Amino acid sequence: MAPVDQTKRTFTLNTGDKIPAVGLGTWQSAPSEVYHAVLAALKHGYRHIDTALAYGNENEVGAAIRDSGVPRADIWVTTKLDNPWHKRVPEGIDASLKHLGLDYVDLYLMHWPSSTDPADLSKHHEGWDFVDTWRELQKLAGTGKVRNLGVSNFGIKNLERLLNDPSCKIVPAVNQIELHPCNPSPSSSPTTPPRASTPPATRASAAPTPPVHEPDPPRHRQGQGPHPQQVLLMWGLQKGWSVIPKSVSESRIQANWDVDGWELTDDEVAQLDAIPDRFKVCGDAWLPIRVFFGDDE
Repeated sequence: MAPVDQTKRTFTLNTGDKIPAVGLGTWQSAPSEVYHAVLAALKHGYRHIDTALAYGNENEVGAAIRDSGVPRADIWVTTKLDNPWHKRVPEGIDASLKHLGLDYVDLYLMHWPSSTDPADLSKHHEGWDFVDTWRELQKLAGTGKVRNLGVSNFGIKNLERLLNDPSCKIVPAVNQIELHPCNPSPSSSPTTPPRASTPPATRASAAPTPPVHEPDPPRHRQGQGPHPQQVLLMWGLQKGWSVIPKSVSESRIQANWDVDGWELTDDEVAQLDAIPDRFKVCGDAWLPIRVFFGDDE
């Protein structure tokens, strides 16, 4: 069987919409860099751009989308509700749309299951949590401002709590989480929505642990195959996850797109699965509450 053309691949969400398998992440992409990164990505064929209000770069992302010449309808745009906006959902989406200069986004995510008090970021809103926030997010359905609703950084415990609450009328279309061989998130649930991952090679690029950066199937060590970033992206794609590599380098953006015509062997996937190291790049210590309970590792 011929390898899948990953750059043409999509995943069908529970709404029937199709999310591209490969997108460009913009986390930690400075406003001075992200405009050119998004332009480069769209030039090379990417059709999914992932940003967030918290990233502080929606203005530049939106400008690049408009200047790219690619029709808006052909681009999947994801953005996210920031933690201090949990009690101001209508204002949150309006702020993002204004920054982006767009009429709608294809996917709007609750960025974290942490409802932070905007008056004191070290505190959680008393008497309010992510279930209440999701109730408000659901009200955006039918407004024309969002095509799909989802969550981000939800472990199984919080996800099941949300889905089992009587107020949850819309099942999240996506749970965007950190996924890589050192945080493989093997836990699953029959009610878990499709997962979009911000994978290893980009999100974990500052981490010193070698296995994430140097997966070691022999043909890759010998320079006979894709570079380690591509290997890790393919690992996620072959698991059936949408992947969102982040870079501001045009050469790396292009290389991350070069995932057609090859695939990892079963043995190579098994080698990556067998890496024993465990770490999370983005934990919850900075939040006013704990949101990870070991069920996403």
